[in-house]
Formats: sequence, C-alpha cells, structure tokens
Amino acid sequence: MTFDFIPVVETDRLILRAPSEVDLEAEADFFASDASRFVGGPLRRDETWRSIAMLLGHWMLRGYGFWGVEEKETGTYVGRVGLWFPEGWPEPEVGWTLMNNATGKGYATEAALAARTYAYDVLGWETAISLIDPENHASKAVAKRLGAKFDYNYQHPKFGTSEIWRHPTHADLVDGGLRMTHTALTPERTGQ
Repeated sequence: MTFDFIPVVETDRLILRAPSEVDLEAEADFFASDASRFVGGPLRRDETWRSIAMLLGHWMLRGYGFWGVEEKETGTYVGRVGLWFPEGWPEPEVGWTLMNNATGKGYATEAALAARTYAYDVLGWETAISLIDPENHASKAVAKRLGAKFDYNYQHPKFGTSEIWRHPTHADLVDGGLRMTHTALTPERTGQ
C-alpha cells in the first residue's frame, strides 16, 4: 500500500518517507528496550504495530505527522521524526525517536531540521515545541543543536512532568538552513 499524500523529504544523508509496516522489526526491538522509556515504552510488539498505525492516522487527520526515516545510502530504517499535534497536546511539536543503532550520528538533528523546515515553509507554522522527558539528555542536546531553548514544564496527563523546549520562530530563522527536495511540496499534497 502506498500513502501518496505523505510527502517524501530528502536531506543530505536521509530520506523521510511514510511510516510503514516494514519498520515493525526495528520499532519492536527499540520499544522492547529501556531506551524507549522516554517515548512511552516499553511496548509489546502488538502495541508497537498500533503505534505505527497511529502515526499514519495522524497524517490522515492533521495532514502532517511523523515520517519513517532511512539512510539514503543503505536504506536502513533509523527512526521516526516529524510533526505531532494530537488532541490534548499543548502545542504543535517537532519530535524525534531514533532506533538504538542510529544514535550519535546526527540523524535526529538532520531529520528534525527537515521536519521543522517543512512545518514552517510548507504548513505555515510560526513556532514549534519539542516535548522532552527531563531525564532525556540526548534529546535535550538535539533540541539545543536545533536552537531550541527550555520554555516551561508541562504536566503530561500520562507521563507526568515533561519539559517544553521552544524552537526559534520562523521569523527568527534565515532560509531554514535546509535545501529540500520533493516530488510535490504543495498545500494540496499535504492536506492543508
């Protein structure tokens, strides 16, 4: 099955494409690990499958969402990165979750920059946040590399205290810092 309404975004090293059931093995391994505790895990395999379905549903309902991210050179799945604003969320978010074998390579920063640029340049967002567990120092480092700054603590109804990191506004950025390629980055293709 194809999801032509989900745009493909390419960076120098990565391809951001529709989440897919083929991502399940890597996702299930990640969500069975302790590293997943910062993003709602650990999860059983069936719960992980449902989370992939939820990502696709977000695209259907909002016209944007998380992409599945793969290395351009190898096609290896490295994680999910994208835009998130489900019901009850404090503000539109740029989020990232990398598989355990993909950390420390700058992929989260590279893909999140692409996602944020898409949010600002295509969707017209003026600002964005990242919701980060207070103990997730790796995600805080990514947020800092993206120019985000701690803004306030948020009481998540399920996960407790979370930190809101505020990204630079669209007006604060010059050219977004990213060259994007896509078959059709138009509002009609994104559901907006």
